[in-house]
Amino acid sequence: MSIEAQRAPISDEPPAATEPDGADRRRRNTPTRVVSSNVSVWRRLPDLWRHRELLLGLIGKELKVKYKDSVLGFVWSMLNPALYLAVFFFVFQIALRNTIPYFAIFLLCGLLVWNFFSASVMGATTAVVGGAPLIKKVAFPREMLALASVGAALVFFFLQALVLLVALAAFQVKPALHYLPLLVPAMLAVVVLAAALAVFLSAVNVYLRDTQHLLELVLVAWFWGTPIVYAYETIAGRLAEHGIGWINLLNPVTPIVLTFQRALYAKPFPTGTDGKPIQILPLWGPGEYLWLLLIVLGVSAVAFIGALTVFGRLEGNFAEEL
Repeated sequence: MSIEAQRAPISDEPPAATEPDGADRRRRNTPTRVVSSNVSVWRRLPDLWRHRELLLGLIGKELKVKYKDSVLGFVWSMLNPALYLAVFFFVFQIALRNTIPYFAIFLLCGLLVWNFFSASVMGATTAVVGGAPLIKKVAFPREMLALASVGAALVFFFLQALVLLVALAAFQVKPALHYLPLLVPAMLAVVVLAAALAVFLSAVNVYLRDTQHLLELVLVAWFWGTPIVYAYETIAGRLAEHGIGWINLLNPVTPIVLTFQRALYAKPFPTGTDGKPIQILPLWGPGEYLWLLLIVLGVSAVAFIGALTVFGRLEGNFAEEL
């Protein structure tokens, strides 16, 4: 039986052939794997749920491998945003005198979301290629390799969020309480979006190894197209003068980042360090933010189903390509 055949569902029907000796009779009583190269997406979803313990094991393995033999371990994941916080505070707030108050907090709100998203997609793109030895030996839903990268990045996100919470307390920045519940759909939307791209790109990269290198460039452009380092209203206002203010919202990460900034930074129209009022975030109510998040979540869910379908079509020749 080929490696591809092992991905097929299991049937309890005994073999049809008649075999006379004791060994063959024992074999006749064991479940038989039915070969099928095309597992439908609706069969993949419950299959993923049945193998959820395996997914948790793969996530745990990624976490252990990342900081294997490291003295500080997971502390390194928190030092990264802490260093960004310190550098941007001194560079933008003190040296360059950025007019946005508490700019380091504003930056970190969006940067944590972006770090999760980019780490998920980048890690997952090479997950199937990197897991070639495992794929050739063990039968399991292979898309779990990509999803494990998303799960590991999610763990690091929550660890790094601790740095943000400490910073909020240190700078005495109070979150907007009536916007905080929006963080749940925002987080769900970015996880599903990252999972969709992770599954799709992990399969494409098996055949087109340039994908992982191209993705690095795309993510750089995507980062600067997302209002993380600059205020959303700075760009949206200029685009609105040309009647295309809506174009920023075509970026699915933008509403998610804006939600984190609105809920945690909580200053849509603060007084700048120069004493002048400055609009940073759109003056939307919670309902408008929720509506945008639901759109992103719905599109991401459809994209995830499409990614699983593409993965199913491409995984047939994984063993030969790997």
